[in-house]
Amino acid sequence: MEFEEFATARLPALSRYAVLLCGDREQARDMVQEVLARAFLKWRRIATADDPYAYVRRMLTNEYLSWLRRRRLPTVPVDHDTLPAPQPPDSSDELWKLLGSLPRQQRAVIVLRYYEGLTDQQIADVLGCRSGTVRGYASRALSALRIELTEVEVLS
Repeated sequence: MEFEEFATARLPALSRYAVLLCGDREQARDMVQEVLARAFLKWRRIATADDPYAYVRRMLTNEYLSWLRRRRLPTVPVDHDTLPAPQPPDSSDELWKLLGSLPRQQRAVIVLRYYEGLTDQQIADVLGCRSGTVRGYASRALSALRIELTEVEVLS
């Protein structure tokens, strides 16, 4: 598979995944663009992998997890192209706010598990950790979400 074919086929999925991870469409665009530019340079090696999409998804996950470690200048969109990425959920959606309040590793585990449908071992491969660590992140994230949802219900 050529890089152009891969990018055309997987851009919508990568864009949706990035939006769900970071919650900001412009930041998601920047992350996907950065990752695809690096993937293009390494494409011969990536194309020989068992699953090139999984490889690039891991690159995108790593980019998301390291995003705040680097200083980034905010970007301003110049034109309104038709990138096939969904808008993030409405900011008034309580569950979206709660998901956004989770630490980055926990949020990545929840998105990989429930959006991408990956197993604990696959998530561990993406995050570069053990499957027990993934289960711990998921457990803490779900506990935090349950507590917050219970508090929201009590207040309502």
